[in-house]
Amino acid sequence: MTDQNIDFSMVLASAVHDMKNSLGMLLNSLEELRGEYNQTLAGSEKFNMLQYEAERMHNDLVQLLGIYRLGENNLSAHIDEHFVPDFLEEHLARHIPLLQSLGIEYSIVAEDISGFFDEDLLTGVLNNTINNAIRYTRSKICLTARQEEGYLVLGVEDDGQGYPDNMQHTGQLSFKSLDFKSGSTSLGLFFASSVAKLHTESDRSGVIRLHNGGSLGGGVFEIWLP
Repeated sequence: MTDQNIDFSMVLASAVHDMKNSLGMLLNSLEELRGEYNQTLAGSEKFNMLQYEAERMHNDLVQLLGIYRLGENNLSAHIDEHFVPDFLEEHLARHIPLLQSLGIEYSIVAEDISGFFDEDLLTGVLNNTINNAIRYTRSKICLTARQEEGYLVLGVEDDGQGYPDNMQHTGQLSFKSLDFKSGSTSLGLFFASSVAKLHTESDRSGVIRLHNGGSLGGGVFEIWLP
């Protein structure tokens, strides 16, 4: 090997990017198959699990790339104005075939408001949070949006058992809070917290809040953006 100065993190980032794109194509193919063979596949537990796990892996890779860019000081928020109910409806839509096949009820409770945020970054946060809600809910999930205390608050609620005490959190997470020994690294929460922190106004920056209750009585994830 002629060059010993290999930037292995760059190699990994490139590989993760390729895997993310391949999984994106796989997810599109799964959606097409569900559309073509809906009567056969709608109730298939194996197909539903395949789609769910592929979506989860895709979300993980999106987050890994975001965290890599964050470490390289190359991740920033490109803020635009968005009509929040339309944003939520658009991103719930991609999950509806899986939700219907799993028999999970879904709803959106959103004020008719506009918000200023990075659409791509919030898409990554929202997709991951919806996917987690699908995993832990009993039968219902709800997307919410409101204005409170000068913040835009986007939420995902479910009717599952809720977050354990050690996961309930308000504020921002540090990388040191990730536990690589327990098998539950909270990588998605760290990514969400980092995305929230990139949204600033004056001396305020975004935070995430995890608690239990809400309208469905289960876990409640909220991202507060100034």
